[in-house]
Formats: sequence, C-alpha cells, structure tokens
Amino acid sequence: MSRETLLYTEMITSAALVKGDATHLLRFDPKEQPLALQLGGSDPDELALAAEIGETHGYREINLNVGCPSDRVQSGAFGAVLMKSPALVADCIEAMSARVQIPITVKCRIGVDEQIEEETLPDFIERVSAAGINRMTIHARKAWLKGLSPKENREIPPLNYDLVQEMKSLFPRMHISVNGGVQSLSDANGLLDQGFDGVMIGRAAYHNPWDLLGRVDSLIFGSVDPFETPHEVVEAMVPYIDAHVADGGRLHSISRHMLGLFSGIPGARSWRRALSENAHNNGATSRVLLDAMEHVSVAKVA
Repeated sequence: MSRETLLYTEMITSAALVKGDATHLLRFDPKEQPLALQLGGSDPDELALAAEIGETHGYREINLNVGCPSDRVQSGAFGAVLMKSPALVADCIEAMSARVQIPITVKCRIGVDEQIEEETLPDFIERVSAAGINRMTIHARKAWLKGLSPKENREIPPLNYDLVQEMKSLFPRMHISVNGGVQSLSDANGLLDQGFDGVMIGRAAYHNPWDLLGRVDSLIFGSVDPFETPHEVVEAMVPYIDAHVADGGRLHSISRHMLGLFSGIPGARSWRRALSENAHNNGATSRVLLDAMEHVSVAKVA
C-alpha cells in the first residue's frame, strides 16, 4: 500500500539470531522495502553480530528496541529497562556501528518508572548520540515496568509530545520521530508540522491499514499512491498468497493480518466473518479472499 513508508519488523532478539539459528525470522519479500530490522538485546558483541546478520540479509536499518516494557523482555535485560542504563546502550550502539555500514537507530520511551524524564531523557539522547546514532524514535509516554501490562503501558501513561519536541530543539541535528497515540494521517501531518522529522504509527496502521497506508504516499510524501481501492490491494496480494500456500504455508497466517483492510466500509463485517470462518481450513487458497471481497462493493469505497 505504500512505496515510501519505512516498515519495521517485530522485535527479534539478538540471541535468537546468534545462538538460536533463527535466521528464518529474517525472511521478507522485496516489496516490503524499505525495511528495518528491530533487535532486542543488551550484549554489545551479540548485538553487533546480529546486526551484521541483518545487514547480510538486506535490511536497510538496524533498530535497537529500548522501549518494550513486557516482563519477558525485562527479564532478559533489554527493552525499556535499558533506559536505566544509557552507558550500556551507548556501548551496544558503538559495537553495532563498528560492524555494519547501514544506519543504527534507537526506539525508546521518554523514561521509565520514577525517572524524572525532563532530566534523564536529554542525558540518554546525549549518550546515544555520542555513540554514533543520528536517528531515533521516541514513544512519547513513560513506561511503568511494574504495575502496568504492556497493553496498559501503550495507553495509560499520558502522552507528552511537548517533551519530545523539546528534545528536537535541544538536539537539532538528531532526526527525531515521534510515536504514540497517532490515529490518522491528519494526526501525523499535525506532528510533522510541529517540527518532528518523522512519525511512527503502530496499532492504528495494523487495525485500519487502508486509511493509514492507502493514501500515505500522496498525502505525506507527495508521490503517487500505488492503489486506488483496497480491493486492488487484495488482488495484488494474490500471487504472494499463492506462493506462500504452494510452499506449504497456511492462508490464515496471512489473511488474519488483513481483517481490518476494509475497516469503516460497508460490508467490512462480512469480509471479516468470511475470512475468520474459512481461511483456517485445510487447503484454503487465495480464492477465499476473492470470494470474501464480493461482500464489499467497490462503489461503496470513497
């Protein structure tokens, strides 16, 4: 749906790539480019090797996750808990930067737990900047490592765009993207107008992909949108789905991520029901999607 938007993988641990031989997790289709590999870890040498593996596989960027607040991630001493260890983050960045030619970036929170974010966030940015990065994404919420679930950490701590904007003023050479609470392209444009260098969108783009990605190339990047309707997106996915099924994959593993494609359009509920009821069946093919799409009239799409 977009030729311009930078896509990030889910977080993959450096240990999975270096010790677990999980390089199958790095497979992607060339049409997903530009694509960044998001790594989780806290061992500089291990992260450096994982970054090299990512570069070898063709990724355009390596992103270090310093924002995930889940208990599992904390127990591994990476994710948002690393906000408490900026020197270690700097060591990780230096090690990765020395190993690869592609950019190393960081995604973080404004702070964690009892940190006074107005004090700790500038120090964190200063340290990681000195370690060699010039691009980062800041989720404009504090993370509470105890007492809130990962879902609650995405919603309950208040957004503080002003603090992130202040960081852009303090570090004008740093490319700073803001994340958190962005629900529409209008929201994104508003933040870009405030001086941010970029906007990262997560759940909204997943649950309502057409509204967020179907017009992003024209409205944000000033280029041509590749599709006129979400129906064309389904048709364009057919060869990819057919290849996946022919290789032994299941339709459901793809179609479950397409449930929100017609969100807000009459017939969307029937589309979702048809996929939910039929895509998991043995032998299900792309025909299931094409049949389900019959429930949504092109004439009803604005």
